[in-house]
Amino acid sequence: MSQVPFDPAAIRQLAAILTETGLTEIEIAEKDSRIRVVRALTPAPVALAPAALAAAPTPIAAPAMSAPTSEPAATDPGAIPSPMVGVVYLSPEPGTAPFVTVGQTVAAGQTLLLIEAMKTFNQIKAPRAGTVTRILVSSGAPVEYGEPLLILE
Repeated sequence: MSQVPFDPAAIRQLAAILTETGLTEIEIAEKDSRIRVVRALTPAPVALAPAALAAAPTPIAAPAMSAPTSEPAATDPGAIPSPMVGVVYLSPEPGTAPFVTVGQTVAAGQTLLLIEAMKTFNQIKAPRAGTVTRILVSSGAPVEYGEPLLILE
């Protein structure tokens, strides 16, 4: 088996591409030759604090949210679930009034909030008329499929 001569400059260029892009592996192939460059990342040392010493995250209350009740919001019959995974926005643009507020009466089909998924803003509309009694999410927060967004009674 004969060895194919390799081009050190090509290998350096591939290594530079790995560094620039943060990739860990790159391969090029031309006819019968192939060059593959793999970069092994060494994990950064992580210092773990004991659970008792770790500070608990400070909850930040959104002004539009009402006080929590003893019943879970997910089982509330008026809960409006998220139809998708994404990021919630309570107003159409930063610095503008929210679509809805606690205590507001809404009509069926009225926009309640936006969920941005894959760079597309999706309007979440009221499935029925009612009054917004609780807003369970804050603007800019990620949401999961089925997560309760607000309570509409």
